Amino acid sequence: MQFKVVFLVVSLATFVAASPASPFTCSTGPVQCCDTLTTASDLAAASALGLVGVVLQDLNVGIGLTCSPITGIGASLTSCNAQAVCCKDNSHGSLVSIGCVPVAL
Repeated sequence: MQFKVVFLVVSLATFVAASPASPFTCSTGPVQCCDTLTTASDLAAASALGLVGVVLQDLNVGIGLTCSPITGIGASLTSCNAQAVCCKDNSHGSLVSIGCVPVAL
């Protein structure tokens, strides 16, 4: 009986360790859920970029506004009611993410 319990615990621990932390990931980090996906030429995006002190040369870069990560904890495939995106730069808080492209969940 004790052997079965130990085997079960070890098996579960191995499964959990081998499982990815979240199915909602990009190569640059977690998938983000953004209220708005636009380009840097958009007035709202330009204002947000100005607030965080970012100047972009390419005004066609995808910009996510008011974004939060989809972590998978309590999330479902439909947990993002706005735009799910992968972004190259999520380092400016939830206000603005840079280099975003839409993803299908």
